[in-house]
Amino acid sequence: MLLDSYGRKIDYLRLSVTSACNFRCLYCMPKIPFDKKIDEKLLSFDELFFFVKIAIDAGIKKIRITGGEPLLRENLELFIKMISEYKGDVDLALTSNAFLLKQKARALKDAGLKRINISLDSLNANKLKKIAQKDVLKEVLEGIQEAIDLGFVVKINSVVLRGINDDELFSLLDFARSKNIQIRFIEFMENIHAYGQLKSLSSQEILKILAQKHKIISLEKDPSSPVSLYAINDYVFGIIEPHSDDFCKTCNRIRLSAEGFLVPCLYFDEALSIRKALKAKDLKRASELLYELIKNKPEKNKWSIANKSQRAFYQIGG
Repeated sequence: MLLDSYGRKIDYLRLSVTSACNFRCLYCMPKIPFDKKIDEKLLSFDELFFFVKIAIDAGIKKIRITGGEPLLRENLELFIKMISEYKGDVDLALTSNAFLLKQKARALKDAGLKRINISLDSLNANKLKKIAQKDVLKEVLEGIQEAIDLGFVVKINSVVLRGINDDELFSLLDFARSKNIQIRFIEFMENIHAYGQLKSLSSQEILKILAQKHKIISLEKDPSSPVSLYAINDYVFGIIEPHSDDFCKTCNRIRLSAEGFLVPCLYFDEALSIRKALKAKDLKRASELLYELIKNKPEKNKWSIANKSQRAFYQIGG
């Protein structure tokens, strides 16, 4: 069991397989030209898997594959199969923008992937094009439907941006409800890489808007989850609130970047390089670094509206 110095049980690994992305979302990496190749020194799947085995054996029970856009990593299904075959009951999930999902979903399913979280910030093609800086709605919707048809547990993530898509809360909610999948509205998380004019809606503002049409009931929160859950009749949706003090209290997550940096916290710029140990397949040193990271995991993030994160979220999967 992995316990940090604040008594939190760490059992969730978010693992980035690439920093590259085929979108340029305003809240993530809008300043990088599409034709600019992301210069990254990727660890091989064997090297990443070496760490995954250490982490699982130490107590990690949930692994989420992230990016950038993880479906850009060639042969990703082979890596997922490696994890699935090593520990069949690990909660194995993926976060994707779904642009390539229609073509790749079957192989991912066959490899052992169980759940997919998909980014969908608008149902208006022109508006989504503005956010992603690319015409993507058709492919994203096709990817969502393919994942549903194949039996994945699908959730939708929608970053709410004031004056951009905050007029679509009802339509996004109704879309997810019609597909019998959960939507989670996400407060925009300020970072220096985002488009500078973006502004968030708070969770209370989101709820106030939705309450204009629906009676909303607050549900008991899973203490290990960053998501606050609410019910409208028999439908459950979520809001992710990085602005809330509760966001850190029960944090159970660590992150590994595609280049081999262990990160203890999303809004914490320090990281620990485990790259050399993984490339050398040094079990002792890699284990020491994992436990050192857990020991020094901060009590809370350094985030504030004034103190924007310096780290690019596309490097560690958000």
